[in-house]
Amino acid sequence: MSSSLSLRARDLAFAYGDRVVFSGIDLTAGAGQRLGLVGENGTGKSTLLRLLARLETPQAGTVEGGGDIGFLRQELPFPGTALLREVLDDALAAFRAAGARLDALAETLAERPDDPAALDEYGRVLDWAQAHDLWDADRRAKLVCAGLGLGGIEPERPLGTLSGGQRSRLALAALLIRRPETLLLDEPTNHLDDAAMDFLQQHLAALPGVVVLASHDRVFLDAVCTDIVDLDPALGGPHRYGGRYTDYLAEKRAERARWEQRFAGEQDELRQLRHAVAVTSRDVSHDRAPRDNAKMQYDFKTGRVQRQISRRVRNARQRLAELERTQVRRPPVPLRFAGTLTGRAAEERLALSARDLDVPGRLRLDRLDVGTSARLLVTGGNGAGKSTLLAVLAGRLDPVAGVVHRAPGIRVGLLEQDVTFADPERTPRELYAAATGAGATPLASLGLLPPRELDRPVGRLSAGQRRRLALAVLVAEPPQVLLLDEPTNHISLTLAEELFDALDEAPGAVVVASHDRWLRRSWSGARVDLPQAS
Repeated sequence: MSSSLSLRARDLAFAYGDRVVFSGIDLTAGAGQRLGLVGENGTGKSTLLRLLARLETPQAGTVEGGGDIGFLRQELPFPGTALLREVLDDALAAFRAAGARLDALAETLAERPDDPAALDEYGRVLDWAQAHDLWDADRRAKLVCAGLGLGGIEPERPLGTLSGGQRSRLALAALLIRRPETLLLDEPTNHLDDAAMDFLQQHLAALPGVVVLASHDRVFLDAVCTDIVDLDPALGGPHRYGGRYTDYLAEKRAERARWEQRFAGEQDELRQLRHAVAVTSRDVSHDRAPRDNAKMQYDFKTGRVQRQISRRVRNARQRLAELERTQVRRPPVPLRFAGTLTGRAAEERLALSARDLDVPGRLRLDRLDVGTSARLLVTGGNGAGKSTLLAVLAGRLDPVAGVVHRAPGIRVGLLEQDVTFADPERTPRELYAAATGAGATPLASLGLLPPRELDRPVGRLSAGQRRRLALAVLVAEPPQVLLLDEPTNHISLTLAEELFDALDEAPGAVVVASHDRWLRRSWSGARVDLPQAS
């Protein structure tokens, strides 16, 4: 792959209607660089990836280069009747066509070795084949499928019979098999277990081309990225940080502190300058003319003082005008979760108990007890039934066999992975008011959505912002038991950290189903690991 390969974005701006997502974005990524996009929900990570893929048109700016670009789509462009084998054949089609063309051109050149057209085409196809590692394509297809947990699925299996997670992994596998020169990935770790994430990390780190990705997985960002691009508001606009996500966190905190200090210093200087100009100007203007017999002395002494004062006033005015023109804007107040995740039960007791649960093909569990102040982490591979267990505990799904007991007076709330609202034109403020009624904690005070989004139709919000709204509805009247299904999916890294800090203060029970490795490494509560459902 060419070392000169480069993806370039210049002065990009994009808006949805009257809402400006971002403006003035500059980005360059060269061969071997892997850029991680981070930022609050709504700052434009997914939008920027779509612009780089040429799937959206910017209001201003240009996108150039990148060579052959591959964009990870969340849904496969195949009907449910298509077979898994057909998806893999489609991913390999360009390699097989290039291999066949090279063979045909080789035969032509054996007969006409000086044919300029054949020589030129052979060189171009050979360059493409080498850049895309054509001769390793079939072996790579098997390795990728095995690495992403698809190796045990029959090739003749229709896509409609696969789970959502399996289809997502197949879409990722098809893209990795195709091996474009530039990979654009939006949340590629969703639906991956530990083994699959380890495989993806190693695979991406070995690619010679360009990778630009957005991910909520902090371990993944640390392992893969050579640079972090932060789309959150910052002094001087979006900023690029060299190094891992951990390095970025430290530098971002220091940068925020410098911004706050500079703003405070400039505001203090502005107050002093305005005071100096107003007071000194008044002192100059209210001086009265001297008496006749003192005029000569006045001209000699006071006139010189007045000139000095006038010069100071002029200098202060010039500095004031300059500072008012160039002062940094106030650092935006970051969202801070200000709610309570759970309510307190009247007494410490058993809140939930489950026995001999069976949802065929999705969940098998002999026993589970959850106390009113429990902290429980549910883990397991894809298909083990983590989401199914939470749905059963919440009463959203009845098991075929087994029983769930909920203690009297215990309210259970569930934050699901995929949040949808029946009317996409209603605003967060309207939906929150309808769900909570009078007397609820004001939505704006929870710190889950910025004020500018409260009156925007929910259909125009990002997936993460819709999850924040769903969480706001849940904690407006905190349940005694809160069930969180993959809570770090589709939400910002900052909010994820805030929510789990809030766990320490939550008086009720919290049950979390997650594959987030950062969370699991720091979890100090109880755990239950679900076996793969049969």
